[in-house]
Amino acid sequence: MMMIGEQFPWLTGMILLPLVASLLIPILPAKEGKQVRWYAMGVAIADFVLMCYVFVQHYDPSNSGFQLVEKYDWLPAIGLSWSVSVDGISMPLVLLAGLVTTLAMFSAWQVDHKPRLFYVLMLMLYSAQIGVFVAQDILLLFIMWELELVPVYLLISIWGGKKRQYAAMKFLLYTAAASIFILVAALAMGWYGGDNVTFDMVELGLKDYPLGLELFLYAGLLVAFGVKLAIFPLHTWLPDAHGEASAPVSMILAGVLLKMGGYGLIRLNMGLLSDAHVYFAPILATLGVVNIVYGALTSFG
Repeated sequence: MMMIGEQFPWLTGMILLPLVASLLIPILPAKEGKQVRWYAMGVAIADFVLMCYVFVQHYDPSNSGFQLVEKYDWLPAIGLSWSVSVDGISMPLVLLAGLVTTLAMFSAWQVDHKPRLFYVLMLMLYSAQIGVFVAQDILLLFIMWELELVPVYLLISIWGGKKRQYAAMKFLLYTAAASIFILVAALAMGWYGGDNVTFDMVELGLKDYPLGLELFLYAGLLVAFGVKLAIFPLHTWLPDAHGEASAPVSMILAGVLLKMGGYGLIRLNMGLLSDAHVYFAPILATLGVVNIVYGALTSFG
């Protein structure tokens, strides 16, 4: 196992703190769920404070490159590494995820139905969000992307409104089906070039892909991230999910999860498939205008 950089693994700590803490919830006392609530809120606050500390003390906003770089050989047989870092795009989103999730924890104080499971899922979702924004291995990003799906599905289906089962299943089917395109793109880019199998995004960005392959992968990723971003006409899961989700989950949906779609477009489509982006840029601009007009028209209803 190898680590690049000699600094403390701050980003790994941010990811693992909520995840490991969630696994300890089943052994906590169950007196009216109060201990679980205070414990989960404490973990969320601690992780957010850690993010703020790292941003102030260890992150340099004037540096446009990747910082706090950590890279471990995880599963070298398939080319998977635990590679995480932040830059000017991802660091603000990490802070946003911490702030919104912490506030969502506070708003969930009245949850008294299966509080243990609720806070286990919330903390797991917390870890997955951070993992998506800091992952520098495209296969690791896909894993974190999938890790987010199940908690959201359960949070809607168990603590949602009257039509929660329908809304949760619709969310799961849309996002799970769309995420297949991320996996296909990851494998295609990682395996392209023969012997040098890598999923590291920096190395993937240096590869010279055929234009036809880039266009195909770009289109697939546009669908995957377009669903998460809920752009027209891939948005129909969102009204049901928002309408049936509880307030804390709705906060995370609007405040963080939709941003993951935009982040993916910037990091993968624009960053790794720049030649194809030249062809798709007018389409993205058109979609932007259509969504503005569509949103304005639907607001009358």
